[in-house]
Amino acid sequence: MTYLIFSDEYFMNEALKQANEALHANEIPVGAVIVNQNRIIARAHNMTQQLNDVTAHAEMIAITSASNYLGAKYLKGCTLFVTLEPCLMCAAALKWAQLDRIVYAASDPKEGFSRLREPILHKKTEVITGILENPASSLLKQFFLKHRDQKH
Repeated sequence: MTYLIFSDEYFMNEALKQANEALHANEIPVGAVIVNQNRIIARAHNMTQQLNDVTAHAEMIAITSASNYLGAKYLKGCTLFVTLEPCLMCAAALKWAQLDRIVYAASDPKEGFSRLREPILHKKTEVITGILENPASSLLKQFFLKHRDQKH
């Protein structure tokens, strides 16, 4: 696939690379990148199994990494690209980080933040959904099919 440089699709493809790393590490395949001024400043994927930490979601790790890179607790001027809609825990952290934009690929109707009636994100945060949804969903289905088959 060919993407325009600095497009949402380009950066989501970078998040998908992180999701693939998670898949190969036997983690739920969610990947994230945080972009500032068209430059990736943080890359992360789920590490809950590896770190034995339920909070080690891709978004949480990316927030910490981007904050360290910028030397700031607020991520104004930044965009998070993540392959799965953030859960409530991550959405609350994203609210406090005050990103300009959140772009996610696949929706998560069971655990995603959008299932809430009340907005949880920062009021100035723009949300874009469905960018490269099919490849992100495919990775997740592949992971859960494999794990379901292992249980039987």
